[in-house]
Amino acid sequence: MQLALSTWPEVERYLQRSTAIIIPIGSTEQHGPNGLIGTDSICPTTIAAGIAEKEDVLIAPTISYGMSQHHMGFAGSVTLRPSTLIQLIIDIVGSLEKHGFTHLYFLNGHGGNIAPVTSAFSEIYADFTNDGKQAPRCRLANWWRDAAIAKLAKALYGDAEGHHATVSEVALSYYAHPEAVKQAAMNPAVAATGEFYDAADFRRKFPDGRIGSSPQLATVADGERFYQLAVETLREDFLTFIKS
Repeated sequence: MQLALSTWPEVERYLQRSTAIIIPIGSTEQHGPNGLIGTDSICPTTIAAGIAEKEDVLIAPTISYGMSQHHMGFAGSVTLRPSTLIQLIIDIVGSLEKHGFTHLYFLNGHGGNIAPVTSAFSEIYADFTNDGKQAPRCRLANWWRDAAIAKLAKALYGDAEGHHATVSEVALSYYAHPEAVKQAAMNPAVAATGEFYDAADFRRKFPDGRIGSSPQLATVADGERFYQLAVETLREDFLTFIKS
């Protein structure tokens, strides 16, 4: 059930049987020479839709912009300030809580969102505690950090999975949008790894946008495997969460 495709009476009826909602969140940023700029939003959106096929759950519109400052050296990337993302999460949770939602499951596709989103949760809990009210339950589920997903990526790609523009995320985005599969030459085959500071430092150290990865290995078939596994494992995680 998609919030954007529902009417307010339908949402009121939904709240009579469930007060949980899944909120996909990602980013709009470069993913190497063959990775889609929308990869980090496409992946959680696709997984959330798969969960909704198996469970009676409301899916919110995807938050498609995230904290991507470090990717701003590459054309097409868009970023929010950490403070902007924190306030956005606070306002979204506050709006949904007012309508009666008690369990908000943020299904995340971008590592840069972790610190701002969890900081927002802390602000929300502090506000509710100070007001003497029961806070809504918020969870950030990072799909690529699931143990089963990481195990499959290791088995398929070894160290070539990498850290950014990973093979698994590019493959999952290709499964969701096979019409957008890209081909690009990459040298070296496995990108360098290392630390970075700001966007200029990122572009200087990783000129094609990859960190430790070989996304040219990504296929639609592998993407389907990640999709099926992610729907299964994250569905279980979501069901455990809403029982708390």
